[in-house]
This record gives sequence, structure tokens and C-alpha cells, in this order.
Amino acid sequence: MSRTIETHSAHNPRILAFYGGIGLLLLILGGGLAYRQLFHSVLYNERERLQNQRRIIVPGPRGNILDRNHEVLVGNRPRFSVVLNLADLRGELRKEYSRIGRNYRSFDKTDRPNSTQIESLTRVSIAQRYLDEVNTILGRAEKARPKDLGRHFSQTLLLPYVLLDDLSPIEYARLIERLPVNSPLQVYTSSTRFYPFGSAAAHVLGYTGIDDNPEAEDFPGEDLLTFKMKGAFGRDGLEKKFDDLLQGESGGAIYRVDPAGYKVDRPIEERKVVQGKNLSISLDIDLQLAAEKAMEGKVGAAVALDVRTGEVLVMASKPDYDLNDFVPRLTTLKSKEIEAAGAWLNRAIQGVYPTGSTFKLITAVAGLRSGAIDHKTQYLCPGYLMVGNRRFPCAHGAVHGLKNLAGALSVSCNVFFCKQGIDIGPELLSAEARRFGYAQPTGIELPAESTRMLVGDPTWKKAKLGEAWFAGDTANLAIGQGFLDTTPLQVACMVASFARGETMTIPTLLHDPNRPAQHTAPLGLSPADYNFIVEGLESCAKIGTGRLLKIENMRVAAKTGTAQKRVTGGTIELGWMIAFAPIENPQIAIAVIMESQELDASYGGGLHAMPIVKAVLETWKEKHDRPATPILPKAGE
Repeated sequence: MSRTIETHSAHNPRILAFYGGIGLLLLILGGGLAYRQLFHSVLYNERERLQNQRRIIVPGPRGNILDRNHEVLVGNRPRFSVVLNLADLRGELRKEYSRIGRNYRSFDKTDRPNSTQIESLTRVSIAQRYLDEVNTILGRAEKARPKDLGRHFSQTLLLPYVLLDDLSPIEYARLIERLPVNSPLQVYTSSTRFYPFGSAAAHVLGYTGIDDNPEAEDFPGEDLLTFKMKGAFGRDGLEKKFDDLLQGESGGAIYRVDPAGYKVDRPIEERKVVQGKNLSISLDIDLQLAAEKAMEGKVGAAVALDVRTGEVLVMASKPDYDLNDFVPRLTTLKSKEIEAAGAWLNRAIQGVYPTGSTFKLITAVAGLRSGAIDHKTQYLCPGYLMVGNRRFPCAHGAVHGLKNLAGALSVSCNVFFCKQGIDIGPELLSAEARRFGYAQPTGIELPAESTRMLVGDPTWKKAKLGEAWFAGDTANLAIGQGFLDTTPLQVACMVASFARGETMTIPTLLHDPNRPAQHTAPLGLSPADYNFIVEGLESCAKIGTGRLLKIENMRVAAKTGTAQKRVTGGTIELGWMIAFAPIENPQIAIAVIMESQELDASYGGGLHAMPIVKAVLETWKEKHDRPATPILPKAGE
């Protein structure tokens, strides 16, 4: 009997090879995992961050604009909205979606809405449910907006959805009192621009537009999907010119979100908004309102300056518009109304006009400086002057008789100044106008100041029109007509310069209580010559063409003017008045132009521009006659 004996070796090569293969695979797997963990973890973490985090940018409120006495001209007011916090509605949305889906199961497949349509119906149903709650409290009958809802869910899910915007304070109070604290419905308070004085200084202050893309400097998460609340940017006036200063610093937050895009926790990172810096400007709102009230319903412009510093106290242009109509945006209807009224134009810096007899002040300076006239010079006025074939009458056919310079200024005698201008010559007249800055923009801190001003002379006429200069052109220029166009602001600068005994005034809309007095080139007149001109200007305000301007207990120097302007269908007249006061210590200078709205109708500065000058000067005097009181900043400034 034979026996089979089995033997086993611990070192079977095939088993060892199998174990070795397994070990190698494990080593490769472990190395791969290690490689992934060690070298790709940063990449995976970054992908996870981009998928799970969202950033919200909230613009900061703009700074205020204050007048020279710290009165708020442009500020911010709270804007109350009712919003739905969508993250709190996830459960309700799922249930409503299922309910609506079940309701349509009995319908034929061709009549059933698809999933996208059911989602839309779900959102509208939920939104309307909460909107009805608000309607009950406020007594409204608002309806949900399906398209708006759909756009919000697809583009800005992380932000609360606005059901009702710009609630009144009373509505806000009712909702705060009656809405449950834990309701998805909340009252959201944001900031919006507010103009307490409506249309006052509208062209100066300017307006804002909606900024859909506010930025937050140095705030992390630029690579994250970002949602931005709407901000504002300056579109015109000081709001535009000083946008960088007024613009607030944006804040924001970074949130972790679930796969559907809803917030799941408190912010990972957060930054508070910072209000923009305040802007202190030179306008005096009391003087501004006085001018605008006197200009109501009319067309024209008024500018008043601080004689010493060149700070603008008044800049008014009519017609105008209510700046609050631009918040949050101007409607097409309002825009068309402004366009139809001609109210977009800031006539103070964009309207160019012949200056009429106010130019006689420059003609007088040129005459005395050149030696063409002196205190004894007299011309006989028979009521008109023939220059070649042109007839230059005095206003209303007045016959002034024998007049010297002061008397001619008082009654605005065209004959005297036409003769004087011809004696002086066009080159000296135009050079004097340029010395006062009539040929160039002032550089005021506003956008779109006109560059269309004109001071003509023989060289200009030959180059521009290819024509010779005639004596009639000189006579016309001497009384502020013909080849002469300038802005009301430039005329006001001329008046302030003369009142100061100098030739240039650099106007500014920025207020500095410590601003030093301006000093530019002197007039080049002796004190006697200067006082001789002022004598005529004071007589104008007392007994001459500006006699209706009389202001009790204040000496005023003034000059009226009338000019013509061609328009469609004929000619309109322009009524001017310039003035400065008090004569013994000039502090305020003013220029006003009013446009007639009737073709070929008589329209003089002594009647139509005078009320605005009088209103401003009386208000200025009343304010300066008050006992001095310290100016204290208001709360919140």
C-alpha cells in the first residue's frame, strides 16, 4: 500500500508575486491619494469655495451738500421697502410646487404646464400670499409681478426680493407694528438722495443716476459670484463734478450658500458701508430762494458773487426742474416736460447773450483809461445818432440833452456811448472787454460751461466773415450789441471785479470761511475816475433807469440794459440789470438777465430784471443787519 505525502512551502513564488502585486497596487493607490491630498487640496478647496460662497456688495450713502451756512441742500433720506427673504421660503416653495403639480395631474399631458412653468406659478403664488398680507395692513391691492420674480430668482437669488418700494413713513410704521418678527416679510431700509428745497439751485446741485455696478475696493472675493445692490452716481452739476468726494465707500458680505443658492449661515466676512464726504458750497440758500421766487414763471438767469472772494452766493436759472423727480430715476414723461420747457439749459453758464447797456460800464472804463473822455466831456443827445446810414436811438425816443459820463450812465444814453465808442476805437473796446474776462470761460466748478462767448474786433470780423469793420459796428459794440456774446456768470464777474477796483474775478462754488480776498490786475483808474463812474451808477439806482431798485438805508450802484436776440419767428428783447452794494464797502455783486417771451415786445432791465436784483439785495441786507450768531453744525454733519 502506497501513501501520498503533501508538502507546503512558505515561500511559494506565485503567492509572493500575488502579494507583491497587491502591495504595489496599494502603494500606487496610496501615493495617488497622497498626491491628490497634498498637491490638489488647494485646487479642490478653491473649487469648493467658488461653488459654496457668494459675495454681496452694498454701496455706501453719498455725502451731503451744504450751503455756506451749513444748511443741507442735498442729503439722504431713508427709503422703506417690503422685502421677502427667499431663504426662509424654501419649505413653502417645495410644498406649493407639489400642490400645484398635483392639481394638474388630471389634465392631459398637452395641457399640463412643464416644470419651469410650475416653478413660475409657485413663486407667484407664494409672493402673492405674502403681498396680500401687506395689502391688508396697508389697504392696498398690489399684485405680484411674474416676470420680475422670475428674473430675480434666476439672477439675484441671494438678495431679498422687493415686494413694495418707497413706502411712506406712515406705511412703514404700520408694517413695523404688525409684521411678526420671524416672518419672511421684513421692512428693509436703504438710503436715497433727497433735495429738501426741490428745484432750488437745480442746475448747480445736479442729480444722480442709478449705478448698477458699485465697486468695493480691497474687499475680498472678487472671483466669487457677486450680487450688487444698486447705488448712485453723479450725472450733472456738483453731483457729477464732485462725484468721487461724495461717493460713499461700499461695504458687503460673503455668505456660504447651499446647492440651490440660498444663504445657510451668517456672513463669513463682512464690511460696513461708509458715507461719502460732505461738500460745503458757497451758495446762500436764503438769497437763492429770494432770487428764484422773484423769477418764478419767467425765463432768465441770476448770479450773485461775494465781491471779496468770488464765491458764488446765487446761481439761478429758470425754467428749472424738481430734483426729487430724478429719484430713483426720471420718467420719460418728466423728461419730455423738462425738454419742452427748455429747462435743461443752465442759462447762468450756458446761455450766451449780448449784454446790452451793462457793457457801457466797460466802455466808460475804456474811455477814461484811454483819455478819450474825462470828467468834463459832454455830448449832446437829440434822441438819436446817425452813424453812416444806421440810426442809433435812445430808449423810447428819449432826448437827454447835454450829458457827461456820470449823467449818461444814469439815464443810459446811447448817443453818448456810441460817440464815445467811436472816439475810443474798436480795438481798445474789445481789449477792455477781454481784460474783464469776456472772451474766455470762467472755469467755474460745473460741467459744460459754454465756450461760445464772443468779443468781436476788426481782425476777427475779417477772418471769420471776410468783411470789413464799420463805424456802426463800433457804435454797436460800445452799447453792448453786435459782435458780443457772453454769459450771465461772466457779467457778474465783471461787476464784482469793478466793485473791487480790479479786472478779473475767478468765481468758485466752494465755500471756505478763511478764503483770502482775490487780487488781480487793477482797473488802471485814478480814485477820482473810479468814483466818477460810481456816481453815475448810484444815480442810475436812485433817479435813472434803475430807480425802482431803491433799497432803504443802503447805497447801491446799478446799471440797466436791453438787448435783442433773434429767435425763430422774429426777435425777443433781453432785460439786464447789474448792481453791487454797499457802495462804501462793496460786498455783493449781481447780474440778472430776463428773456421776453413775446416777439418784438418792449422788455427793459429796469422793469423786468430789477425785481430779482431787489429781492436778492434786500434779503442780503436783512441777513447782514441781524445780530451775529455762531454757526453750529447740524446733527449728523
